This record gives sequence, C-alpha cells and structure tokens, in this order.
Amino acid sequence: MAKVVADITMSLDGFVTGPDPGPERGLGRGAESLHAWVTSDDGVDGDVLREVAQAPGAVVMGRRLFDVVDGPYGWSDEMGYGGRFATRPRFFVVTHAPPERTRHDLDLDLNFTFVTDGPASAIDQARTAAGDRDVYVMGGADVVRQCVDQALADELLIHLAPLLLGSGTPLLTACHHRRLVQRDVRVSPNATHITYAVRS
Repeated sequence: MAKVVADITMSLDGFVTGPDPGPERGLGRGAESLHAWVTSDDGVDGDVLREVAQAPGAVVMGRRLFDVVDGPYGWSDEMGYGGRFATRPRFFVVTHAPPERTRHDLDLDLNFTFVTDGPASAIDQARTAAGDRDVYVMGGADVVRQCVDQALADELLIHLAPLLLGSGTPLLTACHHRRLVQRDVRVSPNATHITYAVRS
C-alpha cells in the first residue's frame, strides 16, 4: 500500500541546516558534510539513496527548499532529486505565494505544482498524482515537522549524520507528545538511516 514518508537528513544535535541557509548556500554555514551519505560510495548509503529516489511517484517540499533547489547552486542535469539515481516525480511545493516563473520550468523540464492551502492539501494532491506509488516529503524542516506533528506522514525517515552543527534550522521543535515506532535502522560511516512509523 502506498505510504507518505517524511524524509530528511539531520545532524546529531537536531539541525537540518547550519546557520544562514539560503539559495546560494542551501545547507547554511558549516554544514557541507551533512549530506555526505548522498555522494558516498558506501553500499548502505547507495541502497538507501536508490530507494528514496525510486519509491515516490510524487514529492512534497516547502517553498524555502524549493528556492534552494531552483537557485543557481541547486539542482542541475547532473544532480537532482535522488542524486546519482535522479528521478523525475511530480513535485508539490507548499507556499503562501507561487513564484512568477522558475528556472526549472525553463531548463530542467521538472513538473512543479504550487499549493497555497497547506501541507495536508499538498499531500492529498501528491497522493492523487502518485497513484499506487509512495509520496515523499523531502523538507524543509517546517513542512516535515508539520507532517509528523499532524500525523500526515505514515513514516519518518531520518538520515542521522555524525555531525554536531551547534546551531541552524532545528527539525522537531514544539511538537505534540507522540510516540513513534522504530521500524528499521541501517548504518554506514556517513549516516544512520532510521525509519519510524508515525501512525499505524
């Protein structure tokens, strides 16, 4: 059965970016190695990345993350969703106001739909687009937090990097009390990939 999976990389101290993230420095200052598992040659990392790339029929993201991947140092023909296993699912961007035009409309032929009425609506639209395939929520932190806190996601997949950032964009702050069920753990030198059931 198709699932909604909230999928994000996090430092050991709970941050998904370093300080001052933005379109020109998507991961912020000092967080360049946060996603080392994505470019790693390790077999465990490769298996996880391949699954993350190939499982979804649609992907939900927030506007800040969209601005990074659509920016001058974002996705390209060589590096897109899924890294070296890049695929082209439908993308649904949670935003208050859609941009007038995007670089990817012109350069990369990716399909973005801008959703202005919240994550639940974006997930509903993504489910319809995905058919019998999964929906992945790839971030940023605020969209993933809302999906976990409101039980919009069936699973939470955390790629826990062996890195202390000290500050940046925190992930699971001000959430309601919720007990998750650990379903899977896979370990590489670059990350511990942990899957939790959010709702059953």
